[in-house]
Amino acid sequence: MPARRPVTHFEETSDGPWRVVGMAAITGSPLKPLDFLTVVDRTLERAPQDDDWPLRGMASYGRYVSLAERKTLEARQPMLGRPEATRAALIPIAKSATWWDLAQDERRAIFERSAHIHTGLGYLPAIARRLYQSRDLGEPFDFLTWFEYAPDDGPAFGELLSRLRDTEEWQYVVREVDIRLERTS
Repeated sequence: MPARRPVTHFEETSDGPWRVVGMAAITGSPLKPLDFLTVVDRTLERAPQDDDWPLRGMASYGRYVSLAERKTLEARQPMLGRPEATRAALIPIAKSATWWDLAQDERRAIFERSAHIHTGLGYLPAIARRLYQSRDLGEPFDFLTWFEYAPDDGPAFGELLSRLRDTEEWQYVVREVDIRLERTS
C-alpha cells in the first residue's frame, strides 16, 4: 500500500506559533477572523471544525513550471522556518470556472505572459514560499500560498504581491484573502 501524502492544515488556535496581525479580503468574501494560526501536517480524514478553518492543501510544485524552472526555484528558494523570517502571509486563492475551463497549455500561456515565475525569482532568497494545492481536495480555495520573510523584507513582499496582482493571470482570481502573521516564539 503506498504511503499517503500528508495534508497541511492551517488551523485556528487560541494561541500558537503565528499571531494574526491583519486579514483582508482582496477579492470575494472574507474568512472568519482568527487570532492565532498553527500549521500542521496530518492525513486528510480529520473533519473541518467549521466552514472556514482549517484550510487544507498538499504541498506541491506549481502545475505550470517546467523542469528547468523548478530547478532554478529549488536552487534559489530558501527553506521555511529561518530564524530571521518572523513574518508570514497565508494567501488562499480561488480562480474562476473560466480559468479551469481553459486547456492546460492556455493556462500556461497566461502564466508565462504574466511573468509569474520570473517575478517571483526576483524576490528570492528574501521571501520564502510554499504552494499548497487545495482544489483536488474539494476545498473552497484552489491554492494556498505560504510566504515567510524578515520584517525588513515586508516592503519587498508588498511589492511582489502588487506586481503579481497586476497581471493577466489575476483577472481570473475570484476569491483571495490576505492573512498577515507574526511569529510568537
